[in-house]
Amino acid sequence: MDLETYKKQFTEDDAVGWDCIDEKLADIYGEQEPGHYAAELPYELGGEDPLNGVSFYTSAKQQPHFHFVTYGFSELYYDENSAGSEYSKFGFELTFRLKLESEEDDEIGWVYNMLQNIARYVFQTGKWFEPFHFLPAGAPIKMDSDSEITALAFVSDPELGKIDTPHGEVAFLQIVGLTTAEFQELKKNPTTTEVEKLIDKLQQNNKLLITDLERK
Repeated sequence: MDLETYKKQFTEDDAVGWDCIDEKLADIYGEQEPGHYAAELPYELGGEDPLNGVSFYTSAKQQPHFHFVTYGFSELYYDENSAGSEYSKFGFELTFRLKLESEEDDEIGWVYNMLQNIARYVFQTGKWFEPFHFLPAGAPIKMDSDSEITALAFVSDPELGKIDTPHGEVAFLQIVGLTTAEFQELKKNPTTTEVEKLIDKLQQNNKLLITDLERK
């Protein structure tokens, strides 16, 4: 999209990129109203949380789970300098699917903190993630738990994939929890090929790559 078309179609009041993300999620979740965590103070005003927010939906596909989606790695608001770019800011947003333990399962604030921690790394280093990257968490991804899920891999979200926005491409990268043993194996040959093999193996019984903190 060229700048003149952009200026005719949008105004400074439009959340251009945010709306594109919401439209894609509406294709999956229809009228479902998501839960939402919002940063208390915007990062650009001195806040500590780079992400503007994280929404989460409940899904019954495959097995009941939460589906988290970030807002902030891509350009969310009206920005003439971003119009027609190849990639929107970092070019991705993160997603995460977490097995729903019970209908009263509300202990999920830790996911917001995990996603913000990842965002701090990206914003501070300028390094981004692509499919089949992986990294250690250094401890269970849910703090104060005895989960064996202590590392993360990144894959294309099986449902959301990529979207084209007026600011450029946004890929939805899904975080997949890995066990300590899986991470130790990947360290022996840390290539995207090996990560892809592991993901293919996990998907045989878990097509949506839902993270189960109890997985051994």
